[in-house]
Amino acid sequence: MSPILKLTLLIVAILGGWADLRTRRIPNWLNLSGLILGFGLNTLFLQREGLKLVATGVGLALLIYVPLYLIRAMGAGDVKFMAAIAAFLGPENWLSVFLTTAILGGIASICLIATRGRMQVTLSNVSTIATELMHGRMPYHKDPSLDVHDRRALGLPHGTLIAISVCIFLAFLYR
Repeated sequence: MSPILKLTLLIVAILGGWADLRTRRIPNWLNLSGLILGFGLNTLFLQREGLKLVATGVGLALLIYVPLYLIRAMGAGDVKFMAAIAAFLGPENWLSVFLTTAILGGIASICLIATRGRMQVTLSNVSTIATELMHGRMPYHKDPSLDVHDRRALGLPHGTLIAISVCIFLAFLYR
C-alpha cells in the first residue's frame, strides 16, 4: 500500500469517525469521496489489479453490511462508510479492519450495557432478534426498540469504531 493511499485512508477514516462521534452521522460527501479516492488511487497504482482488488473489497463490505442495514441493526451511513474504507483496502485488509471493528464494538457494547444496567433487556433482545430472524421476520416489527433509529435503542458511533480500527490496522496489523 503506497504512502499516499495510507495517508488518504487515514484522513477519510478520521474525518468519518470524528463526524460520527460528534453528530452521529457520516456525511455522504465524505463516503462518496472516500469511495472515489479508494477506487482512483488503487487503480492508478495497481492498474487492473487495483480495480479488481477494490471491487472485491467493496463487494465484500456490502455483502456483510447491507443485511445489517436491512434488519435495521445499522444505519446507512455506516454501510457507506465501511464501503468507502474497503475501497482503499481490498478484501483481505478490509477483513482485518472489519474483525477489529467487531471486537471493539463488542467490547464497547458490553461496557455500555453494563454501565446502563441493561444486561437483562439486552439478553431478551438478542433472543427476540434470533427468533424473529429464524422465522423470516424483521425483529423491529415485533419490538420497535430493536430499530437502530428508535430513541430507546442503545447506540454506539460505529463510524468511530471503524476509524479506530483503521488506525490500529495501519499501526499494527498492516504488513
